[in-house]
Amino acid sequence: MYIAIEGIDTAGKSTQIAALAKHFTNAVITKEPGGTAIGKEIREMVLSAKTKSKRAEFLLFLADRAEHVAEVIEPNLDKMIISDRSAVSGVAYALIQGDIDKKSLVELNNFATKSIYPQKVFLLRLTKEELEFRLSQKELDGIELRGSKYLLAIQEAIIEATKLLGLELVEIDATKSIEAITLDILNNIKD
Repeated sequence: MYIAIEGIDTAGKSTQIAALAKHFTNAVITKEPGGTAIGKEIREMVLSAKTKSKRAEFLLFLADRAEHVAEVIEPNLDKMIISDRSAVSGVAYALIQGDIDKKSLVELNNFATKSIYPQKVFLLRLTKEELEFRLSQKELDGIELRGSKYLLAIQEAIIEATKLLGLELVEIDATKSIEAITLDILNNIKD
């Protein structure tokens, strides 16, 4: 089974992936973007902010996604695959930028992924209050500095992206305890 853990910054994706790795000791743990050697280079290129075009940036992410599917996902479809983010995040961020129409977003992602997507997408959903509290407790990165309004828009775009790609979405209250969240995920994997 191929699952993706999605959520905005501070939602607890890394914590949940570490917890799931203890339950699925033979799982393939990966991430997107940057889950392959080439993907790491592409991610560094994008983070360097050298691209002037949002479309160029989007195409770099598609290249990362295509490599990730070919190198990590496709060869392991017979195993449990747990991914920190997926094509869903890529589509969500592109939706926020608004530079590429929805039909093209879906078609380009289908091409890059060979239409191989997570069977279940788990969104660790935060409230505005909890997000602002968590942001106040840490040093912020470039994305987090855009503020809670931007991050909450991304959260909503993750939901829209999942619908656009026709994927099963399981929303989980990320304000619950770590153990309760892990249990929710495990119970939904068994379904």
